Amino acid sequence: MILIEKIVDLITSTDSSDNEFEPQVRRPRVFKERRNYLLTMNNEEFKKRFRLSKNAVVHIIDQIRDKIAHRTDRNNAVSPENQVLLTLRFYALGTIYQAVGDFVGVSTATAGRIIPRVTHEIAKMRKDIIRMPSTQEEINQAKLNFFSIAKFPRVIGVIDCTHVKILSPGGDNAEIFRNRKGYFSINVQIVAGADLKIKNIVARWPGSAHDSNIFSNSRIRAQFEDNMFGDALLLGDSGYGVSNYMMTILNEPRTEGEQLYNESLIRTRNTVERLFGVLKRRFPIISLGIKSSLELTQGIIVACAVLHNIARDFNEEELEFEEDCEVQRFQHFIVKDKKNGLK
Repeated sequence: MILIEKIVDLITSTDSSDNEFEPQVRRPRVFKERRNYLLTMNNEEFKKRFRLSKNAVVHIIDQIRDKIAHRTDRNNAVSPENQVLLTLRFYALGTIYQAVGDFVGVSTATAGRIIPRVTHEIAKMRKDIIRMPSTQEEINQAKLNFFSIAKFPRVIGVIDCTHVKILSPGGDNAEIFRNRKGYFSINVQIVAGADLKIKNIVARWPGSAHDSNIFSNSRIRAQFEDNMFGDALLLGDSGYGVSNYMMTILNEPRTEGEQLYNESLIRTRNTVERLFGVLKRRFPIISLGIKSSLELTQGIIVACAVLHNIARDFNEEELEFEEDCEVQRFQHFIVKDKKNGLK
């Protein structure tokens, strides 16, 4: 009671002028410096930071400029160039919006609006950039390209899946995204060409989905079933079922011919493994994992696939894993809270 009385006395004795409302002075907006890295960086530094050459980036900007440009320059609007560079930097680091926003000169909130918008527009380019050979001439050329690797005939693509780490999406069905290795992921199916380009991609299945189940429910399987590619073949690992268009390895080769078959298939199928390595080194976010909403995560995977094919079109050399991403590896996905399921 004594304590309550002291508090009451303190409140009642306070000068009423101290409690009068004082209008808050609006803090002036501070615009961060935005550099034009296309002009200020040399080609080598630019490619290290953004994982693509200047020519390739300019091409991408030209393709989506009208979709992402602001109507006016009011409120210091972010240019299409800086929007694309911000998004590429995010793919290169796989880090939080604040880090990439500071690099380009925008706030965290602005980065959070720009990255999904640019990702969506890049992913929409997939219909023109990611496609299977369609004409007879393209199919024949694909067969020749694969035959030159290890003399395996009639192949137009090699198929496999890779897991991309994600945070738990939450909800009642979160556990279906936990894969057999114990972490949450999206199981991404890719068909690779002999030129290391992505010919088909499916990035919507949870980590627990089996590779063969993804293929069985994919459009590419329906296309082969409908004989769209003639007598052409896909090569897969032992997890896929053998059919008139799918060839897999023989588990117990007994004859010299069967051993040669396995050797040829393994060498040819190695194309997709190389593609995974090239993709993940160029865009480390695919290797480190993605801490975004499920919808945006799927868009990022497809967008990186589109950018990978563009890099191949521009004859970009393969890149090493970016050094500062190695530091991010332990800051990004090693979380003490066991509920996220990541290791």
